[in-house]
Amino acid sequence: MLIVADTSALIALDASDTLNLLDSLFHVVRVPPAVLLECTVAGKAGAARLQSFLHERVVEVDLRELVIAVAGLGQGELEAMALYKRLGANRMLVDDYRARKVARLNEIDVIGSLGVWLRARESGLISEVRPLMIAAQSAGIRYSEQLVSEALRLAGER
Repeated sequence: MLIVADTSALIALDASDTLNLLDSLFHVVRVPPAVLLECTVAGKAGAARLQSFLHERVVEVDLRELVIAVAGLGQGELEAMALYKRLGANRMLVDDYRARKVARLNEIDVIGSLGVWLRARESGLISEVRPLMIAAQSAGIRYSEQLVSEALRLAGER
């Protein structure tokens, strides 16, 4: 299974020390160049780990490849959507609400960091979602209260 990843979800997984779940659950992880650049800004927490994880997973992409874009999306999100289309990926890993909405308009099947943790919990790869979510939030990742509540309900961690 092939997944194309965007920046915020990668940062959430890195902050919770669960990047390895992507390999376990999806087997092939790819990112466009803009995502690599956004993840590895000098001085950014986790930049070195993300550089190492993404090192051989970068695929060039041309934004002119059939993506309906809207103002307000970042270069990484747009490139990730174009790469998803180009590679015929199974999922796009993205946490940003607006980007998820645009991805769905482009017929892109999305999953976020919480979805990855829920799948990992169902597969027995992790035992709890709550501490991972807290670690991601501590790194600046924001989830809506409704999303947090639903994820914890699905994980059986109310």
